[in-house]
Amino acid sequence: MNHPSTYRDKRVVVLGLARSGVSVAKLFHKLGAHVIVNDKKDRESCPEADELTALGISVLCGYHPEDLINDETVLLVKNPGIPYTADPVQQALNKGVEIITEVEAAYWLSPAPIIGITGSNGKTTTTTLIGKLLEASGMKPIVAGNIGLPLCDAVQDVAEDGWIVAELSSFQLKGTSAFRPKVALLLNLAETHLDYHGGMADYVQSKTKLFANQTNEDTAVINWDDPVCREIAQNIPAKKLPFSLYERLETGVYIEPPYVKDHYDNAGSEQSVIRSIVYRGSTEANGEEVVIMPVDDLGIPGRHNAANALAAIAACLSAGAAPELLAEPLTFFKGVEHRLEYVCERSGVKYYNDSKATNATASTMSIRSLKGPIVLVAGGLDRGSDYLELLPVFKELKALVTLGETREKLAHVAELAGLSKVQVVNAEKDAESTLQQAVKQAAALAEPGDIVLLSPACASWDMFASYEQRGSIFKQSAHTL
Repeated sequence: MNHPSTYRDKRVVVLGLARSGVSVAKLFHKLGAHVIVNDKKDRESCPEADELTALGISVLCGYHPEDLINDETVLLVKNPGIPYTADPVQQALNKGVEIITEVEAAYWLSPAPIIGITGSNGKTTTTTLIGKLLEASGMKPIVAGNIGLPLCDAVQDVAEDGWIVAELSSFQLKGTSAFRPKVALLLNLAETHLDYHGGMADYVQSKTKLFANQTNEDTAVINWDDPVCREIAQNIPAKKLPFSLYERLETGVYIEPPYVKDHYDNAGSEQSVIRSIVYRGSTEANGEEVVIMPVDDLGIPGRHNAANALAAIAACLSAGAAPELLAEPLTFFKGVEHRLEYVCERSGVKYYNDSKATNATASTMSIRSLKGPIVLVAGGLDRGSDYLELLPVFKELKALVTLGETREKLAHVAELAGLSKVQVVNAEKDAESTLQQAVKQAAALAEPGDIVLLSPACASWDMFASYEQRGSIFKQSAHTL
């Protein structure tokens, strides 16, 4: 696309309200474009509509008009979650109208450099952590994007000598063309959102658009332990700063001594070894090792969170943060809500909320991060997976309680794993009572010293409005046992 200011007096359609839609509609309206906002939800379900209407922006709710994308339309700004199969999007494609997401418009207007973070798992934790580390380093970050604050709001508030720290989904990145972050992070890649992308190829291609416009003046932070990420790195023109749990790197951020891959003890973590997080700069910078901190001092548990910390450290060092300022905020950071979040202890049983674990890889990492026998609560939206990749970790469980569309599939995997204690919860009157019943059944299967973990391995949309709602109901259910 062109700079947003060039759309003055031209017709720009914003498809989908929500926070990013409202933000980008206001932005183009402020710059003089003729903005039309359309949302298929009825007016009563679009509380933002009145605010936009009061500004003089046209808002159409309840349907997609047949002439929404007409011959005068020059740009369609699409809510990331709206599929490309939607009628207005197809009309735009047929008419050759450019389609972007809010990320692209925000990039053009940002006076500050951007750190872009994407991956299948760990985005929110890593994004939040980068914000904390940069703040401790005095570098004036604003955290935005898929994490909550719309990027179009953030770029209007950030200081010129600050940083935008942007969590970016594949949905958002698919709608970019010129977007160029100064530092780009690819955390990992796993099969997810394939119903939206139609296959793994489009999903990976959308993720890698994060690096498409980088040059050797920029930095790409890459998970060196992920074979797909490593392969992608070969075609990235930016300077590369890899991170690894399992390999000493010539240049990068890594664990010393490295973890042994796929080697866990019965408590859910590798046997006790004193490990440190180490940064080794390029040979041009003498290639000296700098010890950042002991791994055991990290405020968030689990090997996957150690990887998130490595990625965050690499990003902040790339942005110019001093290594000696990073250890303290890493120690005091205790994680993000709904991500392996400690809830409470009831009758000697600890409860953890990991509702954000919406795929099998995320659940596997969480299960192996906790020490003690685990009663797992899992299940949700069925996207067609057979969940057989959970077979090894299911062998480590004490019991399983399943619910949602995938409840029978997960119970079958548990049967294959030889797990004898399995409870399948069929739908009750509503989603809340179903999850409450699942928590009660998990509590009945648990004994003092055990852990009840909600880590669904599935999206929430079969029963809940969001993973946040699912996690909140779980926490309330645990507190009221």
